Amino acid sequence: MTSISHDRLLIIDFGSQVTQLIARRLRELSVYCEIHPYQNVTDAFLADFAPKAVILSGGPDSVTREGSPRAPQSVFEMGVPVLGICYGQQTMMEQLGGKVQSGHGTAEFGRAFVTPNAHKLDLLDGWFANDKEQVWMSHGDHVSQIAPGFEVYGTSPNAPYAITADASRHFYAVQFHPEVHHTPNGAKFYENFVKIAGFTGDWTMAGYKDQAIAAIREQVGDKQVICGLSGGVDSSVTAILLHEAIGDQLTCVFVDHGLLRLNEAEEVVKMFRDNYNIKLIHADESDLFLGELEGVSDPEVKRKTIGKLFIDVFQKYANEIEGAEFLAQGTLYPDVIESVSFSGGPSVTIKSHHNVGGLPEKMGLKLVEPLRELFKDEVRALGLELGLPQSFIGRHPFPGPGLAIRCPGEITREKLAILQQADAVYIDQIRKHGLYDEIWQAFAAILPMKTVGVMGDGRTYDYAVAIRAVTSVDGMTADTYPFTHEFMGETMTRIINEVKGVNRVFYDLTSKPPGTIELE
Repeated sequence: MTSISHDRLLIIDFGSQVTQLIARRLRELSVYCEIHPYQNVTDAFLADFAPKAVILSGGPDSVTREGSPRAPQSVFEMGVPVLGICYGQQTMMEQLGGKVQSGHGTAEFGRAFVTPNAHKLDLLDGWFANDKEQVWMSHGDHVSQIAPGFEVYGTSPNAPYAITADASRHFYAVQFHPEVHHTPNGAKFYENFVKIAGFTGDWTMAGYKDQAIAAIREQVGDKQVICGLSGGVDSSVTAILLHEAIGDQLTCVFVDHGLLRLNEAEEVVKMFRDNYNIKLIHADESDLFLGELEGVSDPEVKRKTIGKLFIDVFQKYANEIEGAEFLAQGTLYPDVIESVSFSGGPSVTIKSHHNVGGLPEKMGLKLVEPLRELFKDEVRALGLELGLPQSFIGRHPFPGPGLAIRCPGEITREKLAILQQADAVYIDQIRKHGLYDEIWQAFAAILPMKTVGVMGDGRTYDYAVAIRAVTSVDGMTADTYPFTHEFMGETMTRIINEVKGVNRVFYDLTSKPPGTIELE
């Protein structure tokens, strides 16, 4: 159970793949919320958590199936507002005396339009300005009879009870998903709900920083802490937060595997040593990593080799830190949610990273995870509160295995040098044109092929480079960024002119899906 003292909203998860988006919508409104799978939400849990409001998520099951998930009946006896979404609506109706049916031609998937009836509802303030609202539906079952005390406030062609409510008890139920981007006015919907529930928007990163520092001091006391520093945003924010809390009790270990971007190792070390005066071990193990990767071309073997070596190297240096009892990690809230998601709920395939997974038990260390209640954008906001420069906070994501997975085929020092330089030119171009913050992720990759070219009236036989840029909300899906032909031509010319060993440049237009953002 969290130690957060703010007003709290509980999201009971029935397995929807978009439950995290509900939490994101609420956090954007400065409302603290937590997601917990339905089977973990007991009467004792509810009494301890003391939510100011409850949301019942969607889910893949059918309320009509015997033994299907239900909310604790005590949720409806707490005297707090409750919102049921999709499956959440259906179980609310069933548990309060209504009825749900399967099929019968009333399934809806995708975009739909809801129209209001004559009744007015405070949950719908700001809706129906044009007499209808676009929403996103994804249901096979439907409510066939609403529970006693409920009225209908909106309908769609295949959902006669698209919006229902018992306004006197502040119970609300909708068949659609207001949390997804395909419900354009969904943010206003959630804003109305938290206003009804009396939330004041007291969840801020400034307040969280102070609470986190106090919690770290209480947990750690006068003991030593080590932090695996990758140079990414999560581990960097973790390190700086810990340093503010415990000062010299912290030692960071930065493992340089030789697969970073051009000058990246030097920049990370300089930033921490010059600006934060944090005890830092710069473990240059590039020869070890590149030696072990020699001749390896299979992408999964690359990842596993890097992951194993990182753990071995980190443990070697950590053993040199006398009196260390705690290991700090940059675990985020999505990781926590995924680790407790119930069977049949959303699942995410996590690729191998150069992290410290498995180390605490092996080394007898206790974990410090000060970011485990935050989403990625909240970590960035916390980083700004801690004084990290915007140029660092806003950096594009970088994979744990580094340039190894942007170098399909065998990795060589020559190919890595070419890739580093090509990537640096490409990113410089994006920055010069003011496009960096519009793009989720951009990078160059060196392809396992050489092509014939003509340069200075002479024949060349050099490497081809692919450049990629995508836009995304969360990295789960992505579209290619629509550069102009002028930008592409200028970038191609710079890469070929400035990077020796490249004579051809491709632009990767593949979206995700069917591709992934990275090449390997």
